Amino acid sequence: MNRAGQRPPVGPAGVRWPAEWERHDATWISWPHHEPDWPGKFGPIPWVYAEIARALAAHERVHILVHDEATEEQAWHCLRMHEVRESRIHLHQCPSDRVWLRDSAPTGVLLADGSVRWANWGFNAWAKYENFARDARIGAFIADHTGIARTEPQRQDGRGRLILEGGGIETDGLGTILVTEEWLLTDVQVRNPGFTREDYERAFAAELGITKTIWLGEGCVGDDTHGHVDDIARFVAPGVVVLAHEEDPADENHARSLDNRHRLQRATDARGETLQVITLPYPRAVIMDGTRLPASYANFYIANRVVIVPTFNDPNDRIALNTLAECFPEREIVGIHAVDLVWGLGTLHCLTQQQPAATTQ
Repeated sequence: MNRAGQRPPVGPAGVRWPAEWERHDATWISWPHHEPDWPGKFGPIPWVYAEIARALAAHERVHILVHDEATEEQAWHCLRMHEVRESRIHLHQCPSDRVWLRDSAPTGVLLADGSVRWANWGFNAWAKYENFARDARIGAFIADHTGIARTEPQRQDGRGRLILEGGGIETDGLGTILVTEEWLLTDVQVRNPGFTREDYERAFAAELGITKTIWLGEGCVGDDTHGHVDDIARFVAPGVVVLAHEEDPADENHARSLDNRHRLQRATDARGETLQVITLPYPRAVIMDGTRLPASYANFYIANRVVIVPTFNDPNDRIALNTLAECFPEREIVGIHAVDLVWGLGTLHCLTQQQPAATTQ
């Protein structure tokens, strides 16, 4: 429902992708087990996940995929040590390769009758890694468990599954989507060879009910997905976007963020309205073992009555938290320490996937 209590209309394809701030039935995460994702830093990661689960379970159900029995035992140990609200925690054994469910799990959409359906994209580990067979089956597992129907979107040229990741798409729930050209239109880590800008826009319309696509330029430095939008630009309300912006001209993110700000300022949404752009700072560069990591406050996650925000032991932590508190005055803002977490090249939005609540009357 929107703030006026009315259900927003579905798109021309009879489907609507709801905004993240709309009501969730649950959040899905996957318990960490693949130590090479955090080389030399895996030890604290399960405890970070326990803190994430604690913050979310105070407000909604949390479904956690666990790789095997040993992982399940470790997860329960950490969760109980953090005094997580167990009545809202549900663990499911489901083998996986990695834990980034924003990308490997399906995207929940709403149909004209208010029911939920999963859009289960093809997944190929960001066209970068070879081990993804188990992650590619996660969508089917979640659909089977929830009893919610799923589709497997196909390329319109008949060349198989449409490859997309949830971290690359962002919506206002009213037919507008944000994506980057770096992610979909460059010749690095190509998801759908031969696909054009127009092909993607047709796919967004058919599968998500999108009527307006806003193309940003590049994502943030250090992002191994090659341009996911959830590290740089997020809707916080209809017509309002927060943008990660680097003020220092000497920083690699400066020119990228300036270009994206100009694009957003010139854009209109699906309603034909201009956008209000609110800037979030970046933390100082987080570098580990000579590698610049994709540290960004824009990788926050909006759940029922709470927003969890990555923090980096940086003076800009306070600015980012206060900015988001002003954007979400009716939600609790919870900072989650992410300096160790981002060594895995992702943080809070990357590891979560919401299950939208049905709006059927």
